[in-house]
Amino acid sequence: MKPKSFLIVAAAAGTATLAIAQNAMPGMPMAKGPAGEGYMKSMMTMHESMTSMKPTGDADKDFVMMMTPHHQAAIDMAKVELQFGKDSEIKKMAQDIIKAQEKEITEMKAWQAKHGS
Repeated sequence: MKPKSFLIVAAAAGTATLAIAQNAMPGMPMAKGPAGEGYMKSMMTMHESMTSMKPTGDADKDFVMMMTPHHQAAIDMAKVELQFGKDSEIKKMAQDIIKAQEKEITEMKAWQAKHGS
C-alpha cells in the first residue's frame, strides 16, 4: 500500500508540525501533542521509506532492506520517549531499544555490504 498524500503544515511559531491528509494511512491515529507528532513523524518516515523500496526477490536481502528503516523508526520513537516521557522504567526501556536497534542496524549494513546489497 502506498501513501496517498502527506501535508506539512508550518505552525505560527515557525516550528513544523506533521499532519496527515485524509486517508493517508487508514487506521493510523492522529497525533496529539509534541510526543504524538514525533511518534507520527517516525512512523510516516518509515512507511515512506519502506513503500519506496524496490524488492529484489531475495528474501534475505529484502528482509534486511526493510528491517533497517523499521529499526530506525524504533530508535526515533525511543528518542521521542526520552525527550517527553516521564516514567523512568519506560525511559530505560527506550535507552535499551536505541542501543539494541543501533547495533542491529550496524550489523545489517555490514551484511548488506558483504552481500552486495
